[in-house]
Amino acid sequence: MTDTDAGSGPPSTATPHQPQGEEAAADGGRAGVLGPRHRALTLGCVCSILLIAFEAMAIGTAMPAAAEELRGVSLYAFAFSGFFTTSLLGMVVAGQWCDRVGPLRPVAVGIAAFAAGLLVTGVAQSMWVFVLGRAVQGIGGGLVIVALYVVVGRAFPERLRPAALAAFSGAWVLPSMVGPLIAGSVTEHFGWRWVFLGITALVPLPLLVMLPALRRHASGPPPGARGAFDGRRLRLALAVAVGAGLVQFGGQEVRWLSLLPALVGLALLWPSAVRLLPVGTLRAARGLPAVISLRGVISAAYLVTQTFLPLMLVARRGLSYTEAGLALAVSGVVWSLGSFAQARPWAEPYRHLLVRLGTVLLAAGVLTTPLVLWEAVPVWLPTVTLTVAAFGMGLVVSTVGVLVLRLSRPGESGGNVSSLQVCDSLGNVLMLTAVGTLFAAFGGDASAAHEAGGAAASAVGAEAFVVVYAAAAVAALLSVVVAGRIGAPAERAALA
Repeated sequence: MTDTDAGSGPPSTATPHQPQGEEAAADGGRAGVLGPRHRALTLGCVCSILLIAFEAMAIGTAMPAAAEELRGVSLYAFAFSGFFTTSLLGMVVAGQWCDRVGPLRPVAVGIAAFAAGLLVTGVAQSMWVFVLGRAVQGIGGGLVIVALYVVVGRAFPERLRPAALAAFSGAWVLPSMVGPLIAGSVTEHFGWRWVFLGITALVPLPLLVMLPALRRHASGPPPGARGAFDGRRLRLALAVAVGAGLVQFGGQEVRWLSLLPALVGLALLWPSAVRLLPVGTLRAARGLPAVISLRGVISAAYLVTQTFLPLMLVARRGLSYTEAGLALAVSGVVWSLGSFAQARPWAEPYRHLLVRLGTVLLAAGVLTTPLVLWEAVPVWLPTVTLTVAAFGMGLVVSTVGVLVLRLSRPGESGGNVSSLQVCDSLGNVLMLTAVGTLFAAFGGDASAAHEAGGAAASAVGAEAFVVVYAAAAVAALLSVVVAGRIGAPAERAALA
């Protein structure tokens, strides 16, 4: 979707692509996503996300050893921001590519790029080469995640899309539970390189599983496909990616000199994002723009809540890092339960209500999590509050994906899914940069805590966490407001 046609009236409710002829007849049965027609495609998509998710969970464990061996601790943050900035570009390229030739090529190229990046990272002999490998991974990851969403819109009938997206969410459960443990064991016994090289050998397998089904059901340009890439959008995506990287770099330290890259980054990022995302996204205009905007707000609120929880439990309640990590252990499972709940047939008429319920649960979880700062509050409370928030996220994230596909005109699903993922990533990086700067300004020093093995963490004052969770609470409450704007006026009248 271009920035001009995005705002020309309420989005159409036409689906991106509907099977026709014999395929439509085949869909007339009640087989699910693991039925004969969709089994290979579902397994291939889910396994692709499973491997990407495992790498995302494992790198945090392997990174300290990699940075030490490569003598690149000063470039530690670039290993993460490099992936993020290039994934933004990959997402936009994937959206345009899918809308022109279909998702088959973006999936194949994305998986190949992700594997190549893993290989470069695994054999790197310097930290800069390691960062380069992570950047290549980011391009591949951005291509794959957008293209797989488009595959759902092209190859699955509408009644199966909620279940397919729920399976995508479910693919994160196992990596979130065992990824860090496996990566730690591999790093300790075989070396950090095998964390990356081991995944490299597995990445092509899901593509081989789903390739025949992709060719049958999701190849070729969609109806209304445009012929050429939009060079303007690609330039805007590059400006957003570079701007986001500069903002993240500038926010690493509380110094006056850090303002320069941060301001330059904002000057690049903000006007480019306004032009790149559908018109009205940044002000949550009713309909599709609000749906896309909601994804960025909820992701920012939840990520901050989850990221700072272990450190807060260690610093203020005296738990070990292992004990603190247990508070996060069930969140992936509960998120998956929420996602599967929204996929049930009974939920179909209530999608807008599910989004509102999910945002209320998210806000309740975010607002109550920092209560553990008071000694009188049981130390296990955050396990309960994060469980509530994770269930709300499971309801909202998958439902938002369904709504974006439903509200996309033919030939525009790729661009809109791309916008959804870009907004998600932008919300995360801007929120993390803001709260990281506030955390340091109010007495927190996460890097010192890490280097001191927890001794410095105990010196972090409660006010540092209060300001972080205050920012998360603002984002969570804002999500409740935005959730009330996801229905266009025509849709609300039809539902009345």
